[in-house]
Amino acid sequence: MFARRHLASLAALALLAGCNKPESTNTAVPMASTNSTPSIPGWPAVKAQPKLQTMKLYVGAEVVNTELAMTQVQIATGMMFRTEMGENEGMLFVFSKPHRTAFYMKNTKLPLNIAYLDSEGTILELLELNALDETPAEAKTDRVQFVLEMNKGWFQRHNVAVGSVITCEAGKLKDVFRFGR
Repeated sequence: MFARRHLASLAALALLAGCNKPESTNTAVPMASTNSTPSIPGWPAVKAQPKLQTMKLYVGAEVVNTELAMTQVQIATGMMFRTEMGENEGMLFVFSKPHRTAFYMKNTKLPLNIAYLDSEGTILELLELNALDETPAEAKTDRVQFVLEMNKGWFQRHNVAVGSVITCEAGKLKDVFRFGR
């Protein structure tokens, strides 16, 4: 009897140990083209995530301090529940490979503009998203590898348009974020 109980306890511990696997990074989150919630451990978010690691980007003539959303939970949570963002601040979503994506504003209280970028950092599309609007803003292309979120109207105020290339101190985004190369 003791042996069975001991084996059952060991089996339970083994199952629990498997639950603490480290979160994989740079995996594209299947942003829903419907209003469904992604199935990601540690999600859905119920409060704003802490400030993420930052990186300076060169967007047109501006230097922008961007938070880097790189894990599935960081990407899925994004700007949810945040109430302010500085004029030259933003969030860069980093995906492991180009794909078609859709972003929406669930629990996002700030009106935003998003730029869908290819692997070179070229702006493919600029879209306006309204606070708390859960209508997906689907990309027209499957070449999106980065998404930059800025305050609503930022791109227009700073004369940044489709075709502009976003870089960083180290050069092109693809040179900083190397995925399996």
